[in-house]
Amino acid sequence: MTNAVDQTENISTRYPNANSLIVEPFDRTLFQHNLTLTRGETTTLQINVGLLCNLSCKHCHLEAGPLRDQLMDAKTVDQVVDYATRNSFETIDITGGAPELNPRMENLIRKLAPLTSELMVRTNLIALEGAAWGKYISLCKGNRVIIIVSLPSLNEAQTDAQRGEGAFRRIIAALKKLNALGYGIEGTGLALNLASNPVGAFMNASQIQAEKRFHEILLKKWGINFTKLYNFNNVPLGRFRRWLQSKGELDNYLIKLAGLFNPCSISSIMCRTSVSINWQGYLFDCDFNIASEQYLSGSKIHVSQMDGLPACGLPVAVGEHCYACTAGAGFTCGGTITD
Repeated sequence: MTNAVDQTENISTRYPNANSLIVEPFDRTLFQHNLTLTRGETTTLQINVGLLCNLSCKHCHLEAGPLRDQLMDAKTVDQVVDYATRNSFETIDITGGAPELNPRMENLIRKLAPLTSELMVRTNLIALEGAAWGKYISLCKGNRVIIIVSLPSLNEAQTDAQRGEGAFRRIIAALKKLNALGYGIEGTGLALNLASNPVGAFMNASQIQAEKRFHEILLKKWGINFTKLYNFNNVPLGRFRRWLQSKGELDNYLIKLAGLFNPCSISSIMCRTSVSINWQGYLFDCDFNIASEQYLSGSKIHVSQMDGLPACGLPVAVGEHCYACTAGAGFTCGGTITD
């Protein structure tokens, strides 16, 4: 089931990267700390295969949902595979929307799996059901795909408030099935990672403490094992930004994020070592810059026009949404950092 959220607005209504008068522009904050945010060596390729999703989650920065028809087509899939073949990536990360709803996913997984040591696919676990779900998971297992499951909270009411009525129980049931297939079980080599976002205008908890708590409660209450937890702040873009505005909380949330700016997060932030491709095949520094329509190096470059990796030292496009990635523990390619 989906939340009762209006899905008619398109990408251009997401308040792209206009800085609020409430907080300092992010680039000015960097300057005040004598910092620059530039690209390092690119090791991760992130591919957003489309905005179609079975859910309309309140925290979604891309405003994905059942009425979004933007999907990566077969030609673009081939161009992305060609780009991955021409270059070397330690990690390839497939995201959406709900990636499994793109009918080209089987082709994409089979062709990308041999090209990297870590092929990751993100999922809400309830976009597919029955035989379609089983076929998809078998495809992932056969290609040793790392599955990353979005589970906002261990509280059923909170998860359902963000994802829709009944979502929590369906996710728990699917996690049990993944464990039965070997995912998340030590020694199988089948990694099952969880991604958690706060439900509401709150900051993420300590990475170490949150992972320990998730392990303990999931195992004790439902007998579920997983590999690791990624713990992220919600980014003030898209549907989450509009939700904050509707509650009169946008200014307070931005002030809270900016007040927790952590200079130590800059060296490890994920946009320094990843390149993101949107469903049309254009290049960005990160998935959040896809939402804010800030192209890589300020130019609309298509993956078919890009031979090599983005050059080290290129400036990363920034906006006030970057405060979410640098507040407290921050975002990194592998989850959150500790300081």
